[in-house]
Amino acid sequence: MKAPEEKILIDGPVGKIEVIMERPDAPKGIALIAHPHPLGGGANTNKVAYTLARCFVGLGYAAFRPNFRGVGETEGVHDEGVGETEDLLAVLADAKCRCGDIPVVLAGFSFGAYCQTRVAKRLQEAGHPAQRLVLVGTAAGYVESTRHYDTEAVPHDTIVIHGSDDTLVPMSNVFAWALPLDLPVVVVPGADHFFHRRLHVIRDIITRAWRH
Repeated sequence: MKAPEEKILIDGPVGKIEVIMERPDAPKGIALIAHPHPLGGGANTNKVAYTLARCFVGLGYAAFRPNFRGVGETEGVHDEGVGETEDLLAVLADAKCRCGDIPVVLAGFSFGAYCQTRVAKRLQEAGHPAQRLVLVGTAAGYVESTRHYDTEAVPHDTIVIHGSDDTLVPMSNVFAWALPLDLPVVVVPGADHFFHRRLHVIRDIITRAWRH
């Protein structure tokens, strides 16, 4: 399934949010994609975020990739995941206006994955849980000794993908988060945090999970 990329600006809690929208005809669901840490250069054009979006468009979903606060044309300043959660919820509300009340998949990379666990909790509390989560290189625990991520619990069918050679978010951090949740982690051998030369593996893991 194909859908052209379209840049849209929507109203968020603290100003405009810049979003890349890929909306096929009659989408089966909405895929909300969250990019990595903006202070580390993260943006909605990030290769992992792009891979996630293209994968879900191929599966028949409408993909929405917002820029976080302070990135591109998105207004506001970085808010450590708190404001970013509110912005993701605003983008989702706008996406439902455009596409209808159809199933929602939350997907994120690194800091974006952390934010999506917060969004999932909010949707669950509101009685409208996400269909599924896909979390790649999930920020959890102490990352680079500068920031501690209290990553939220997620459902058991969440797809968690991590690189064996990730030096930014050690695999042990993700295991420590996943262990009490009885949550499987798919480890990609040889993959670093940014999945250089391993992006196709992310796509294959998701596609196989959706077709079974």
